[in-house]
Amino acid sequence: MSPANPPRTNTEDYLRMYRQMVRIRTFEDNANQLYLSAKMPGLTHMYSGEEAVAVGICEALKVTDKITSTHRGHGHCVAKGAEFKEMFCELLGKEEGYCRGKGGSMHIADQSNGNLGANAIVGGSMGIATGAAFTARQLGKDDVTVCFFGDGATAQGLMYEVMNMAALWKLPVIYACENNGYSEYTRTEEIAAGSITARAEAFGIEAHQVDGQDVLAVNDLAQKLVARARQGEGPFFMELMTYRYHGHHVGDINREYYRSKEEEKDWKENRDPITRFRTWLVAEGIASEEEIEAINAKVKIDATTAVEYALNAKYPDPVEVDMHVFTDVKHTLA
Repeated sequence: MSPANPPRTNTEDYLRMYRQMVRIRTFEDNANQLYLSAKMPGLTHMYSGEEAVAVGICEALKVTDKITSTHRGHGHCVAKGAEFKEMFCELLGKEEGYCRGKGGSMHIADQSNGNLGANAIVGGSMGIATGAAFTARQLGKDDVTVCFFGDGATAQGLMYEVMNMAALWKLPVIYACENNGYSEYTRTEEIAAGSITARAEAFGIEAHQVDGQDVLAVNDLAQKLVARARQGEGPFFMELMTYRYHGHHVGDINREYYRSKEEEKDWKENRDPITRFRTWLVAEGIASEEEIEAINAKVKIDATTAVEYALNAKYPDPVEVDMHVFTDVKHTLA
């Protein structure tokens, strides 16, 4: 951990950060079980192992600040304030989901907390994030937008178009690249030539690389960049070095053809973000082992309750099939 420059001194703030990381891990564990038990339609992409990134950044944001997410977006959604019940309802296609069950795992949006939505298109939310930052600037608001994306998305041309625009107009946007070492099934160094941070620097954008398994380091950097972005010093770029414990998606179980079990074991046992933060909290006297276990137990109960609720919740009425879209849909019979 990096306690030399802690983000806050209030005990509850630290415990909330820990609680949010545990909530993400617990949500993903339950989502995986819903898939394995054939209760959830479609696929989902686990965020387990990357919790310090979402929490470290989102804890530096206000509710009115915006984020855009990815196909691996549950962690961002939880970290920005989403509730278990509505999230599980969305995964299961129920009407009480954040998108009334129509978005599913890869398209959850929670506008009440500033989450403009996950996006199944790789790099697809970059334009949305930059547009949100432009909107804030035009309306005279001090809102900041964070655009989450993976290392594989750095191959998308849209990224360079919007970074150019953001740099020219000094927009309050932070591009957060979650570099988990793999673009689907290929190592990052095999798909990304040169330095990822250099891509932003080519546009004159200040870029930083940070240990994405250290929530304190992530939060410390995020707080500084967010504050500067509010003052009109943006945009900024963050490369967060992290790791996904599961496969590219829940069906990617046999991964030995592209990464070893030894590698996965090393990250889980020696670089787990939750374990590292827990150890620091106890060592610093911020929380006891009993208090930590109480947090873990409460989160598990909350998740179990939410899953049971979602499984028994109603599906949306079929008449909603053409509702909540951007244009009227005219049905014609052949």
